[in-house]
Amino acid sequence: MNAMLKKTILILFILVFTNLSAQEIAVLQYGGGGDWYSNPTSLPNLIKFCNDQIDTTINSKPQIVKPNDVDLYDFPLVHMTGHGNVFFTQEEAKNLQDYLISGGFLHIDDNYGMDQYLRKELLKIFPNNELIELPKDHPIFNYHFNFSGGLPKIHEHDNTRPQALGIIHEGRLILLYTFESDLGDGWENPEIHNDPQEVRLKSLRMGANIVKYAFEN
Repeated sequence: MNAMLKKTILILFILVFTNLSAQEIAVLQYGGGGDWYSNPTSLPNLIKFCNDQIDTTINSKPQIVKPNDVDLYDFPLVHMTGHGNVFFTQEEAKNLQDYLISGGFLHIDDNYGMDQYLRKELLKIFPNNELIELPKDHPIFNYHFNFSGGLPKIHEHDNTRPQALGIIHEGRLILLYTFESDLGDGWENPEIHNDPQEVRLKSLRMGANIVKYAFEN
């Protein structure tokens, strides 16, 4: 049995026998030197908000997973953030591609400074799929909370508009890249950025939309 067939059987085994209704979120620990661990309070706060507001039952402590881990397939949603360099090996890129087309979802939130590195690495995962900007009427903006104007702006950096960019495979959004928005900053503890409550609420509600969309699609 060749290595590719073994990997395919393993993926199918995980998808069939893992409890896919389990609501878990993981942080992606990528290579390249970027701070994948930034915003440490953001996901725990988002998880608490989701469990309180949209009836999820997510483990309160997000897990950590690497791009080449077989454990990647245990998580319906993987979150990625940071400020600096990003690098995927070809093996990692292939595993991420397999994970996403097998039903996974990757949310990447640029914490300012990762964009120039990220885009070239995404080409390793999907060399034939470009990032496209999601229209304001995409379901993710109205999945639970209504954002008629599209992705909200949480923090200002370069005086540019926020963009929700995605990769779609066979009609399903499998990767969401939120750029020039800084959702994760809005999820952090309020004393870290001193954002007004209405700004934090916008960020948490948009995050809840992403979580619910990823779990149900």
